[in-house]
Amino acid sequence: MTDDVPVTDMPDTRRLDDLLEDLYHGQERISQADIYRRAVAAEMPAQWLTRIAALPEGEYSVDEAADLLGGSVT
Repeated sequence: MTDDVPVTDMPDTRRLDDLLEDLYHGQERISQADIYRRAVAAEMPAQWLTRIAALPEGEYSVDEAADLLGGSVT
């Protein structure tokens, strides 16, 4: 399988995955606002902050957040 997206255009999901793993440790659902606050505190790249800010308000499971943001945490 070939991927037409240049590697430089693909976001580094490792930092997102690490953030989500840390956030959801012992938690089932977390609000979009809490995810965003923690991402800012973790000094995530602007690209991730923009994606997180674009999530509709509400609470998300780790699977939902990873799916919507493009992470691989399950």
